[in-house]
Amino acid sequence: MHQYLFKSERLGFRNWVLDDLESLTEINNDDDVMEFFPSKLSKKDTKEFIIRMQNMFDKKGFCYFAVDLLESTDFIGFIGICEQTYLEELGAFIDIGWRLQKNSWGKGYATEGAKACVEFGFKHIGITEIYAVAPQINKKSEAVMKKIGLQYIKTFEHPKLLNNQRLKHCLLYKNSH
Repeated sequence: MHQYLFKSERLGFRNWVLDDLESLTEINNDDDVMEFFPSKLSKKDTKEFIIRMQNMFDKKGFCYFAVDLLESTDFIGFIGICEQTYLEELGAFIDIGWRLQKNSWGKGYATEGAKACVEFGFKHIGITEIYAVAPQINKKSEAVMKKIGLQYIKTFEHPKLLNNQRLKHCLLYKNSH
């Protein structure tokens, strides 16, 4: 049984454990889940991601959290906040993001979890601004961004996706506390 840092109505948010590796690798290799990413992630890349999130949590008190369904304690993916630095005009900024296994889609988990993470960031970490970024063609993520109260700022060319014609045009949304 995992100890949760915080909970929403149906979800538990926790730091990562290496036991999450197999399940997250499966999510990171699902064609539908990774539709709006430049590539799938290998097991090695997934392990590096988990270690990076554990280190961020240790240093900052937040990360893209591992998420379980409270009802079953099944791991379904991640939802959380993460420090990013790839937008020069913002410097270091806090990004909210999510990636859930396909059979968890359409149930409101991303919206519920993202709202809980925004509240956690504002109330417990003292964050004052949270951004979200998604490729312009990812309408599902944009819908979640709107549902959690973020406002459209601009469309921009993502510096890490400049060679990807399909994904490089991204949306930037923001919520201030």
